[in-house]
Amino acid sequence: MKLKALLKYLYQYHVYGEQNPTISSIEMDSRKVTKGSLFVCIKGYTVDGHDFALEAINRGAAAILAERKVHVKDDIPVIIVKNTKRAMAILADAFYGQPTHKLHLIGVTGTNGKTTTTHMIEKILKEAGKNTGLIGTMYIKIKEKQYDVKNTTPESLTLQSMFKKMIDENVTNAVMEVSSHALHMGRVHGCDFDVAVFTNLSQDHLDYHHTMDEYRNAKGLLFAQLGNAYHHEKPKFAILNGDDLASKYYEHMTSAHIITYGIDAECDIMAKNIKMSATGTMFTLVTPDGTYPVQMKLVGKFNVYNVLAAISATLVSGISIETILKAVQSLEGVRGRFELVNEGQNFTVIIDYAHTPDSLENVLKTVKQFVDHKIFVVIGCGGDRDPSKRPKMAQVAVKYADVPIFTSDNPRSEDPLAILKDMESGVEGEYFHSIVNREQAIYFAIANAKKGDCIVIAGKGHETYQQIGSETFEFDDKKVAVHAIRELRSKHGKNQEGK
Repeated sequence: MKLKALLKYLYQYHVYGEQNPTISSIEMDSRKVTKGSLFVCIKGYTVDGHDFALEAINRGAAAILAERKVHVKDDIPVIIVKNTKRAMAILADAFYGQPTHKLHLIGVTGTNGKTTTTHMIEKILKEAGKNTGLIGTMYIKIKEKQYDVKNTTPESLTLQSMFKKMIDENVTNAVMEVSSHALHMGRVHGCDFDVAVFTNLSQDHLDYHHTMDEYRNAKGLLFAQLGNAYHHEKPKFAILNGDDLASKYYEHMTSAHIITYGIDAECDIMAKNIKMSATGTMFTLVTPDGTYPVQMKLVGKFNVYNVLAAISATLVSGISIETILKAVQSLEGVRGRFELVNEGQNFTVIIDYAHTPDSLENVLKTVKQFVDHKIFVVIGCGGDRDPSKRPKMAQVAVKYADVPIFTSDNPRSEDPLAILKDMESGVEGEYFHSIVNREQAIYFAIANAKKGDCIVIAGKGHETYQQIGSETFEFDDKKVAVHAIRELRSKHGKNQEGK
């Protein structure tokens, strides 16, 4: 695409230079620039892309998009705009042929449950014979091929390129996690969502959003951005958790058709007569078109909410209830989400991503429903994140677990011991253990568990690393737990009945 043809999609800009090169790609990382690239200068928290404009030119960039004049060669056009991130979203959408206009796109936002809900939706869509794409915390997935991802919701440039790749691979339906950061930063500008799903709202990311109102408002952007127009052939839907107070706020932010789901409040889609065991959950699904018995392998009230959200989103996407229920019955857990570790031990070990007070409480309350013996929980809090969450996490752990074990999560630039002190400040006088080394904390829990006990290792879930200081180390909660169990079994023999 010629530069001048691409720039027609922008409203306000100033060009220095008369050249009209062919643009072969758009890049925001100078290291990825090749001959013919349009290099976008993004000012980040630690690095300013404007400082790399000349490097991009030397690598073959044909033009530069910037917020201020930069030093480049005379024959290279420089386009000046007020906000390069906003302009990048517009240009990426245009360059890749507005791919989301050709997809049925479902976005899922909320504090907890985004990953599980998006995977549930993907499973239902695949059951219906759709070619699917998925973008989320764990990876980007196009049909069956997976790609690494750095953020829950990638930058607009990456998003549009991946959506174009989905179109090229004949994908018809895509589902993505949409974080509050991405909404606030404009990463999803240009995405034409057909369905927006809200899971729940509880305290998280206040290091970035500062207040719960700001956090709530950021997530509300997804619903506001569904637009005001009504298109009969391509209707827009807001799927809202009727049991969460924030949904009332989002109702006023959107003009889309509203479908509510829930357990306690009267909603369009409901779960009633919920019965839970250690191996699964049963409930009666109530819809405007009838009631249906549901049986699924997943455990926990939070998973009932997740599956209600997925059912609602796929119903409005035109999937039959018969297909939906067939998929729900075969749903497997997502890596690091209430994931059982089974090495033949006579106690239960669960790995879960729970890293907010609300999500940790949900997991521990679920465990209490089927565990008659002691509950251990290994939990830490991330460094360089909202410190007010730390004592609350400790309070939840002490309230629901018999043996709370505080440890490190990803301390990042903070002193791990200082983070533990913040946690301990919320439970002074209570019973708990503090073990700063996460591996030792997991080993301690497994060494002390007896027959019938349950250990919840929370906070990191699917993550396979630990960030300490400026370094990133390989660390996988599941692998550590497996090694610890195997060592215990080899030390004490296979039969642990006497423990």
